[in-house]
Amino acid sequence: MKDGPIAGVRFECQQGCTNCCEMRGFVYLTEEDLGQAAEFKGMSKRAFERRYVYRTKNFLRLRKPRGSQCHFLVEGGCSIHPAKPTQCRLFPFWPELVERRAEWKATARHCPGIGKGELIQIGTALERAEEMRRAYPAMYTD
Repeated sequence: MKDGPIAGVRFECQQGCTNCCEMRGFVYLTEEDLGQAAEFKGMSKRAFERRYVYRTKNFLRLRKPRGSQCHFLVEGGCSIHPAKPTQCRLFPFWPELVERRAEWKATARHCPGIGKGELIQIGTALERAEEMRRAYPAMYTD
């Protein structure tokens, strides 16, 4: 973490928690995410994109339904959990959280899984964050 040496972090997703899904912001997709989610829903990529995705020159992101952060957030969790987007799968191991102690701590106020579970060495946490950089290079241009 950039604002102080740290040996590792603790994180264990908590059963039934959807706090990360309810945070403000967008869910970005990779082309692979799009294909996996479409297949999971039994739809063509084109039909899935037309219904659920907003595409720009540099990004794909899920459209937000009225009154919710995500079409796939249902009571008890994610209705496409086995095919959830890379961004969702990697939370909270995003570069902006793992590399900044203050951001990690701020996120812990909303995420009850931060600080729980076995110690994850910082090198492992940074490797997961690097996966996020590779998946969404336009977001991490440093």
